[in-house]
Amino acid sequence: MSTTTGQSPQERPTRIGVQIQPQHAPYPAIRAAAARAEEIGADIAFNWDHFYPLYGDPDGLHFECWTMLAAWAEATRRIEIGALVSCNSYRNPELLADMARTVDHVSAHDSGTGRLILGIGSGWFEKDYDEYGYEFGTAGGRLNQLRDDLPRIESRLGKLNPGPTRKVPVLIGGGGEQKTLRLVAKHADIWHSFSDVETFTRKVGVLGERCAEIGRDPGEIELSVGVENVEQAEALHAAGARLFTIGVNGPDYDLSVLAELVAWRDGKNG
Repeated sequence: MSTTTGQSPQERPTRIGVQIQPQHAPYPAIRAAAARAEEIGADIAFNWDHFYPLYGDPDGLHFECWTMLAAWAEATRRIEIGALVSCNSYRNPELLADMARTVDHVSAHDSGTGRLILGIGSGWFEKDYDEYGYEFGTAGGRLNQLRDDLPRIESRLGKLNPGPTRKVPVLIGGGGEQKTLRLVAKHADIWHSFSDVETFTRKVGVLGERCAEIGRDPGEIELSVGVENVEQAEALHAAGARLFTIGVNGPDYDLSVLAELVAWRDGKNG
């Protein structure tokens, strides 16, 4: 946890992400969508960390998160990559740190600087747990485990040889005010939520309180939201968000709204 002065939202560039949901599509279609997203100019391509589709046919086509990120690391050159978000319950924290470090290096290519964002959350999709043999427990218990595991991830990243190519940005997803936002204040470089403007504004205020409790500048944390269109992004931008992610579903992966968001971003940053 750093105590250096961060950036105000006004100073941060606007960025656009796309979550290419790894469901209902063969892998070549997923790979092509990631390549198109990079060509369009997205800043980040995310997938998600589940074992089954979240909507549509519950037993439809689906692929695993981290092996896919390693493939994206080779298949792309500029765009950042990551999970939105990786489930903390599914992997030992030291192993997850090693996986993240490895994907960071794979994504560096000739530049020497990796492109991985380590998105992480406490998990929620019970079918994943039941089918793959993980203990589901309670929401509070899963958050407590994330609290305990984040320092282990940070410690292992500091011990690996070679270490990461850069300080791997940590994105924490979720909006719980008593537990999650405390973890964001202590560990995150990016906080991601799905919120309307009123809820987002209130939770940003709570996050500021959580940062004050530990002496951290909240300006160090990039504010990220999921959006469906430019109009929603515009309203949340006025409230301080700077990273905006649109989700797209297989098999066709319509990236037309992504292109609109990228054009909007360029106007904001121009």
